[in-house]
Amino acid sequence: MRFIERFFEAFLWRTRWMVIIAVLFSLLGSLSLFIVASYEIYEPIHSMFSYGFHLTKEEHETLVGAIVGAIDLYLIATVLIIFALGLYELFISKIDEAENDENSSKILAIHNLDDLKEKLAKVVLMVLIVTFFKYAIHIKYETPIQTLYLAAGVLMLALALYFSHKKD
Repeated sequence: MRFIERFFEAFLWRTRWMVIIAVLFSLLGSLSLFIVASYEIYEPIHSMFSYGFHLTKEEHETLVGAIVGAIDLYLIATVLIIFALGLYELFISKIDEAENDENSSKILAIHNLDDLKEKLAKVVLMVLIVTFFKYAIHIKYETPIQTLYLAAGVLMLALALYFSHKKD
């Protein structure tokens, strides 16, 4: 019986390597989002240079919207990187390169699942803020109640930021 127990425990311990699939595909997804976000910024800026900086109001809104949308994608790509690094450190091994580098920030230091969730939650909150901003700049505020809704949304985001940093 002891042999079966040791064999099964060894098998269970080695199944943690399945996490490497999530790590690799998270990194691949992150790279894809960085490329797409960069293209989203490149395209309107390229057209702006082509037209000699003479932008109509619609082109100006398109440029701002594209840049804010790209920031959103960059933040989501960052979430995927943090997720990949966190999973790797929690299930596979500490990243020796990060441990030995005295210049590296401790922003990606993840010691348990709660650290990973906390870091992901903060970046997801930033994604929500940027998404809110992206939609807020395209809405036409024609009535006072619409402006009030905008103010309420900004207040809720401010409270969310406050409570996310309250522990710090």
